[in-house]
Amino acid sequence: MTVDQLFALSAFALVSSITPGPNNLMLMASGANFGFRRTVPHMLGIGLGFGLMIVLVGLGLVRVFDAFPVAHLILTILGVCYLLWLAWKIAHAAAPDAARVGARPFTFLQAALFQWVNPKAWQMGLTAITLYAPDRSVVAILWVGVVFVLINIPSVSTWTVMGQQMGRVLSSPARLRAFNWSMAALLVVSLIPVVFVPL
Repeated sequence: MTVDQLFALSAFALVSSITPGPNNLMLMASGANFGFRRTVPHMLGIGLGFGLMIVLVGLGLVRVFDAFPVAHLILTILGVCYLLWLAWKIAHAAAPDAARVGARPFTFLQAALFQWVNPKAWQMGLTAITLYAPDRSVVAILWVGVVFVLINIPSVSTWTVMGQQMGRVLSSPARLRAFNWSMAALLVVSLIPVVFVPL
């Protein structure tokens, strides 16, 4: 991979990682509700899980989509349904403290596995492989995966920090509830491009 290609890949990784999407909106809500430290496993799960997903997709799974285009539609439907459920969970995360005793942020494994049903992650991954590893060589695919891990983790961390800072303002249950409902609504809105622009 040339320097120019690496620069272009890094720019693509930054723009696609730091812009609003399901991962970032969930991290912002988690930062507001649980703080930065408790959200670290969630952030690492996204960064490392997505990097692994890119490598596995590039090494062979993308051929499944080439052979069975209907798999894109099935994946999109499953992802949208799951994200709608997560939006409902976020909206109700600001229930009274007595009802939130068992509330906890995503674990590393949950965040890593979430990438496989996240429509934006699939769009990012397939686009990155198509543009920056068109020959599907192992070296090029690994470059794409590594670059995304290195750029994704600090990018998504900014959303957790923003959520944490907002959490200090959202000290009353009513304000926190309004924030969580807003995050849930934005998560639903983030699905519009997925629904109207197929993978």
